[in-house]
Amino acid sequence: MSTAEQNSNIRIAPTAAAPQTIFRDGLVREAVRSVPEEVPIAFSYGGSSHAVMMGTPADLEDFATGFSLTEGIIASPAEIEAIELLQEGDGIDVQVTLAEDKEDALRARRRHMAGPVGCGLCGIESIEQAIRPVPDVSAVEMLLSPADIATASSALNEAQPLHAETRAVHGAGFFIPGEGLIAVREDVGRHNALDKLSGAVLRSGRQGRDGVVVVTSRISVEMVQKAAILGSPVLIAISAPTALAIRTANAAGMTLVALSRGEDFEVFTHPNRIRFEAETDVS
Repeated sequence: MSTAEQNSNIRIAPTAAAPQTIFRDGLVREAVRSVPEEVPIAFSYGGSSHAVMMGTPADLEDFATGFSLTEGIIASPAEIEAIELLQEGDGIDVQVTLAEDKEDALRARRRHMAGPVGCGLCGIESIEQAIRPVPDVSAVEMLLSPADIATASSALNEAQPLHAETRAVHGAGFFIPGEGLIAVREDVGRHNALDKLSGAVLRSGRQGRDGVVVVTSRISVEMVQKAAILGSPVLIAISAPTALAIRTANAAGMTLVALSRGEDFEVFTHPNRIRFEAETDVS
């Protein structure tokens, strides 16, 4: 079944029209606002459900690929043989067919995880796994100017049609110096948006080491983990990082740029990838 045929099975639009009453400047008026849809999205492997995420019903093939990568189910998109989208009531079942060896490995992993899971993160069974080591990207060479960082952030803000329509979703983009923003994905969940972006980058034939991940959200440890698994050496965000995200990025050799607003930004780890053009303030 082709991607177009699969998508034709999905009858849930990414947005919905919501009637509203607006009070502004002392006046009351009736209106209709476009809001993002949020639905259960199940990822099934070999016919068995693995995880259910709440997300935006768009770019689901990218989502499945990126989720499978960042959850350690696959190492490359080539290990996915097929993706089929099925609507199940008010949700969507994303059925992923893996290469036989990966299917066997996941089946063994499920047996090992049998029983109640106490941690809130999908697919893990211990606190240690929640703060698992991430790939080392310290050897990935990249040099950015402050203008590159400003351009990446502003380009992402201008390339989010769903957010422009709803003002209620997160965005994640992949920026390559000298080329610009080559991919953007959106979702009500910031982790989902980054998984979708990872899938889009890999399915396009690019590698994470080729560019920079830029996001519209705060930087949690999961955002650092996912960017490192993709292989990107730089993560840029418009908001601030958590302390654990900083420690994780530092250990992974990742350059963490946060609070990117206009031409201003703050670098929390590995500033050697930034070619500063201004004098250093030592006051």
